[in-house]
Amino acid sequence: RELTVMLLIDVSGSRDFGTFENMKKNIITEISAVLSFSAIQNNDKIGVIFFTDKIEKFIPPKKGKSHILRIIRELIDFQPEEKGTDITAAIRYLTNAIKKRCTTFLISDFMDDNKELEMALSIANNKHDIVALKIYDERETTLPSIGMIKLKDAETGKYVWVDSSSRKTREIYSDWWIKHLGQLDRMFKKCGVDYASINTNEDYVKSLMNLFKKRALK
Repeated sequence: RELTVMLLIDVSGSRDFGTFENMKKNIITEISAVLSFSAIQNNDKIGVIFFTDKIEKFIPPKKGKSHILRIIRELIDFQPEEKGTDITAAIRYLTNAIKKRCTTFLISDFMDDNKELEMALSIANNKHDIVALKIYDERETTLPSIGMIKLKDAETGKYVWVDSSSRKTREIYSDWWIKHLGQLDRMFKKCGVDYASINTNEDYVKSLMNLFKKRALK
């Protein structure tokens, strides 16, 4: 059957990070392109919403080769105006903009602590079929012990000095990451949202295939 597929793509500043061959934004672009071509092969309509802490660009869902080529060009060349993240606002925009039920892939690193996200996600998933893809870099999971380091927040531009040689500091960071993952896991399950976590250093095709196999069993 013909479906409508929407890509809700995070283009905030935090995607410009990577310690291996690929940065997060490269993986986001590749996955988005794969999903776009898949939709066209299935004769589905596909649209895109690029977001930061505002809606950067909305491409309404359509069919056709020229449409998919436009999406691919935008995926490669698009430059956002802002650097912050507001996933909640993007989900609410989707809910209001797309009237008919669609399958939406929410692709982000989920570096957003908006407390209203769970409610917005739950409402959107009642209307649409939301699939969340969390993109992360392995270096984000732990803080290496390399002494004093100067870190920059990619979204605010602020700098902070961190003593990474401090065992306590590394433990605090590690605990934060574990808590962050746990909160996301609980939120997605509570909202009934299928999701996958994809490492920039791993084969994302395998992760996507495992996700789709789980969805097929429902």
